[in-house]
Amino acid sequence: MRLELSGVSVRYGGIAALSEVSLTVRSASVAAIIGANGAGKSTLLRAVMGLTALASGRILVDDRPVDALATEARVGLGMALSPEGRRLFGEMSVHDNLRTGAYGRRDRGGIGADLARVYDLFPQIGRRRNSIARTLSGGEQQMCAIGRALMARPRLLLLDEPSLGLAPAIVQDMARAIRAIAEEGVTVVLVEQNSRLALSLAGDGHVLASGRLVRSAPAAELLADPELHRAYLGDDPRFLPAEE
Repeated sequence: MRLELSGVSVRYGGIAALSEVSLTVRSASVAAIIGANGAGKSTLLRAVMGLTALASGRILVDDRPVDALATEARVGLGMALSPEGRRLFGEMSVHDNLRTGAYGRRDRGGIGADLARVYDLFPQIGRRRNSIARTLSGGEQQMCAIGRALMARPRLLLLDEPSLGLAPAIVQDMARAIRAIAEEGVTVVLVEQNSRLALSLAGDGHVLASGRLVRSAPAAELLADPELHRAYLGDDPRFLPAEE
């Protein structure tokens, strides 16, 4: 699924959260959205999912305008968001949390196959499928949140800070899972404070600053840019994904 933002602006009262952002995410690719805290990264994902209203601009998927559609309709088109902070149902089991991601589906066989796929992708939560979500570790909760988004069978998956607060070994597991998801043909938009991690996984990178898009380039080019290193790439090397 190809995603295009054209002149997208978002305002919170008198504050411009996004200003005239235009970018394209190629189908079946990973795109990294990087920038400092408050740059507008999470707002961009919320706008794409219809959780935040646009002040102006257009959002298109596969050349179809979706900015007038409700969030549920966008999910029906094949879009899903794994939000920052995980937002699981804490008193429900892992298995039931995952099933909420398939709430709009009626294909029992397909739901069962996708549950098996999530447990294969994240063996840690497969072993804890009957555990109450609030008892999971931070890494397991993040895996469950991503798995729940995958249960909608998305063609466009938006990931908001999937490595936030996770131990280095768990970050590497997360990176492997994101690679595997992309290899299945899912378009992934990855918002990460860990810019080096995000660009290491992505084909293209987009840099936001104070709500404005200041640069779009191949991720390898951004990783090699000394100015970008000084501004954004001071990440702890322990948190880099393992080499394949």
